[in-house]
Amino acid sequence: MPVAAPSDRRFRRAHVKPGRRRSAWPMRVLAVARSVVTVVGLCGAGWYVGRAVLDARGLVVNSIRVRGNEHLARGDVMALLSGLEGQHILLTDLEPWRRRLLGSPWVEQAALRRVLPSTVEVAIRERKPMAVGRIQNDLYLIDQQGLVIDEYGPNYAQFDLPIVDGLADVPASGGPTVDPARAVLASRLIAALGAHPDLFRHVSQIDVSNPRDAVLLLDTDTALVHVGDQQFAERLQSYLDLAEALHARVPAIEYVDVRFDDRLYVRPAATRGRRAKQDGR
Repeated sequence: MPVAAPSDRRFRRAHVKPGRRRSAWPMRVLAVARSVVTVVGLCGAGWYVGRAVLDARGLVVNSIRVRGNEHLARGDVMALLSGLEGQHILLTDLEPWRRRLLGSPWVEQAALRRVLPSTVEVAIRERKPMAVGRIQNDLYLIDQQGLVIDEYGPNYAQFDLPIVDGLADVPASGGPTVDPARAVLASRLIAALGAHPDLFRHVSQIDVSNPRDAVLLLDTDTALVHVGDQQFAERLQSYLDLAEALHARVPAIEYVDVRFDDRLYVRPAATRGRRAKQDGR
């Protein structure tokens, strides 16, 4: 038998009134204001920290480390970098200082690196002397590109390099300039013979006046040996193999031309009587 339960009037829908919806814009304004204050605070703190870092006395260059210099003295490097010590390590531009180093004829490449808090590291790659070039009766260290490194003197006596003639032309005005084609020929020849030390030790002087024909003067031979512009080691070896027999047949030889694969040309040196007769014509 069903039993009727009285309804609870406290929960009648008619007596439940919805609350008023509050406006959202004040909360948004407050959130924006908080964000602005936070950003301003961070910017201010960053500016303060940045100024403190830039003004820090510990960030001043007081040490310069140099590596890679073998022939260029450290004092010469420091002279090129005079004024770098005392500069702010973060604010100074290192590129002008690198260009100063490249102004030295010994320096082929240079790099500068900051090491916080107060050190600058300098890495140098020096040019390698290829030969001693004779230019207008003066001797100079020459690199593989034909660039003059320095005047040759007793301070470079440790270099065991051949003397190369004919590298430079003497212009009508100005100083002598090294011809690139002649420098390339000398570089190729020295590199080729350098791979054969037993051959290279015989070479005393090299003449590259003709960029298509290198001429060698050997240490124990007065004959000039024309080896052309290729197969330098093979051609020099062919002459050395026949030198004794050639001098037995022709005691005085002016030059030997070994540029041709199947033959060898020998020009005897003119005797004094023959030269005098030629001069009297």
